Amino acid sequence: MSRVEVIGSATLYLGDCRDHLDVIRGGATVVSDPPYGMAFRSNHRIDKYAEIANDDSEEMLLWACSLQPSHSMYLFCRWDNLAAVPKPKSCLTWVKENHSMGDLEHELGRQTEIALFYPGPEHDWPSKRPADVIRCPRTGNENHPTEKPVALMSTIIGWTRGMVVDPFMGSGSTGVACARANRAFVGIEIDETHFDTACRRIDDSLRQGQLFGAAA
Repeated sequence: MSRVEVIGSATLYLGDCRDHLDVIRGGATVVSDPPYGMAFRSNHRIDKYAEIANDDSEEMLLWACSLQPSHSMYLFCRWDNLAAVPKPKSCLTWVKENHSMGDLEHELGRQTEIALFYPGPEHDWPSKRPADVIRCPRTGNENHPTEKPVALMSTIIGWTRGMVVDPFMGSGSTGVACARANRAFVGIEIDETHFDTACRRIDDSLRQGQLFGAAA
């Protein structure tokens, strides 16, 4: 099944991102949280999440690393993916302010997650050079099993220029950040449930912005 939804300056595609290379290459910036081999499935909630599509290997992360946007690319992953990916220019560290699950007996409690930073040929900093650490509380994962906070994505979006593309849109946090910043956005998501959630969240964000604008 394939669908295209246009919501304000956001264009959202339901389908496999590998089938939409034309629109991905039209973006200046890629900001995304691709599957990177966690084989994630929550066993710690009353309402269990289903498995994340294509999360059984690093294949999709490596595919994402092959994209070459003109301005910049930020790809979330895990520290142990670093051995497999092309060497990034820098790594952004997101400090979540609480512990993630993992090996409770033989592993340090993880309070961070990283994003690979690859500058493109037209990269510059829109304002001052940012630091490589963002402190932002994680979400309750109510919309997606690995949901990223909108505040986190908004900070990253502020370091970029041009149309933003998220090939692994999930529940749409990157799209919501773009809607709040009045930035053009293209999102692609293979899971229909998450796609519908992203459509709703981005539409809600635009409606709220219009409401506040009208009241000003």
